[in-house]
Amino acid sequence: MSDAEIFNAVILWIVVAIVIIFVFTIIARSIRIIPQAYAGIVERLGRYHKTLNPGLNILVPFIDRLRPLVDMREQVVSFPPQPVITEDNLVVSIDTVVFFQVNDARAATYEIANYLGAVEQLTTTTLRNVVGGLNLEEALTSRDNINTQLRVVLDESTGKWGIRVGRVELKAIDPPVSIQDSMEKQMRAERDRRAVILTAEGTKQSQILEAEGMRQSEILRAEGDAKAAVLRAQGEAEAITTVFGAIHAGNPDSKLLAYQYLQTLPKIADGDSNKLWIIPSELTEALKGITPGFFEAARGGAKS
Repeated sequence: MSDAEIFNAVILWIVVAIVIIFVFTIIARSIRIIPQAYAGIVERLGRYHKTLNPGLNILVPFIDRLRPLVDMREQVVSFPPQPVITEDNLVVSIDTVVFFQVNDARAATYEIANYLGAVEQLTTTTLRNVVGGLNLEEALTSRDNINTQLRVVLDESTGKWGIRVGRVELKAIDPPVSIQDSMEKQMRAERDRRAVILTAEGTKQSQILEAEGMRQSEILRAEGDAKAAVLRAQGEAEAITTVFGAIHAGNPDSKLLAYQYLQTLPKIADGDSNKLWIIPSELTEALKGITPGFFEAARGGAKS
């Protein structure tokens, strides 16, 4: 084989290789695989052409250009603390977390240059407007209200950018150190006041319960004494009735009654506390009643 033939063969192989490389390049630039949860913006000759969905897509080489993919998932962005002036002229530091999602890749690409930075700046300005109309105490206790207002304003403003704001949360609201010290002292005083009130309330309830218990005890004791007195009176009445019935059944004479009366007199004076015994006037009548009996008994013995 001559040198000319060798040269022609080399040129031929070079051309074939160039064609093969060109074909592979065209194929490589024509086929685009879009991952799940992403979207691709295609520009044809510098203008928007279409949005590529996840999967295999075919482009026109050297005419169509694929821009960087747009993440269609919900994103969570935490912004650094921002100084905000409240209605009572206090500077508080507030950091926020925004949950948003791109639902229109075309609008997010062409309607705003940097939608992440825009969301951050819009969140800061909206936060200052909302919190600027509240005092410190309202800002600390109205987080849900602030979150709702921020979400509504951000969602309305970012809608034209193809972004949907799903949620806004305030991570922390940090007042100045001097205000924190004052708030801590106030809370400590409030806790001490509540502790004193609870202690006094407990003491009051304890005294009420103790008094109620003593009252119930006295009532029960009085009821017991009353029932005991009634039972004693009933017993004495029954005893008197029984004795009275027995006396009437025995039909005693005046001498026997006088004798029983004399036997009862020593029992009246019985007791350690009795220092003086007064003789009742009925004693002479009782002696008169039993004296004839003694004389009759004496005469009867003499006769026998």
